Amino acid sequence: MSFSIIFDKEAVKYLESLPSNISERIINKFEEIKENPFRYIEHYEGEYYKIRIGDYRALIDIDYSRKILFIRIIDKRGRVYKR
Repeated sequence: MSFSIIFDKEAVKYLESLPSNISERIINKFEEIKENPFRYIEHYEGEYYKIRIGDYRALIDIDYSRKILFIRIIDKRGRVYKR
C-alpha cells in the first residue's frame, strides 16, 4: 500500500528556506510514511490531514484512487493552522 508523495511549490519553497538538517529530517519523515501513512497522519479539517514532525506540521491532501499524498503546507506549529 505504498503511496507516492508530491510537494506543492509553497512546501518546497519553505523546505528550501530551512536549515539543511531540519529539512532533511522532514523529508525523511515523509519517506517513512509512504508505506503506511495512516499510522502517522490525523484528519484535520475538510479534505486535509496533518502530520507532526517535531515543531513543524504539514497539511496533506490524499488521493486514495491514485495513492498520492499531496504535501500542501509545511510550517511551524503556531503558524500552519492560521493559513
